[in-house]
Amino acid sequence: MSDALDSLELVEPDDAALLAAEQEADLPPVHRALVVLISDRRFDNTDDDTDRLVCELLMESGYQVDAVVRVKSKKSDIRKAIETAVVGGVDLVITVGATGVGARDKAPEATRAVIDQLVPGVGQAIRSSGIVSGIVDASTSRGICGVSGSTVVVNLAPSRLAIRDGIATITPLIEHLISDLQKYSVQ
Repeated sequence: MSDALDSLELVEPDDAALLAAEQEADLPPVHRALVVLISDRRFDNTDDDTDRLVCELLMESGYQVDAVVRVKSKKSDIRKAIETAVVGGVDLVITVGATGVGARDKAPEATRAVIDQLVPGVGQAIRSSGIVSGIVDASTSRGICGVSGSTVVVNLAPSRLAIRDGIATITPLIEHLISDLQKYSVQ
């Protein structure tokens, strides 16, 4: 055995290659997301950086944001945006806005029309966290969560606090749902 060891050439490991391999091994898989911003306001409002906030929070959570789509608060427009994302194969669709009790707040109805399975615990977690954090629009949101095909769809209230708290709350829950969808999907 020592003869075999004697014939081996010892090579020092490349520190940069080892570090890169460790970093790759520790990275969670990148999931794809699409953001749907719902509003009746004009979309040329440069003061509103909701799109940037949602994208940053999702990217910090390990998501690649494929696009941000802005739609009017109209059930058919919201539904089409969600359906397009599902057909595009994203793992997660986050809708922002239209979750209140106003006549034009149709995100939950549009989402319900698209999803195959309702996942009520996620919406309950968002509302519970909103109550604890004192975020009124998150606490009173009618937002829902469900699965359409292999895509998870979540409605969030539109305030900055509701978005921050909502994404922080749902990240581990959505990771679990996506993992289950990928584990049990027919290959």
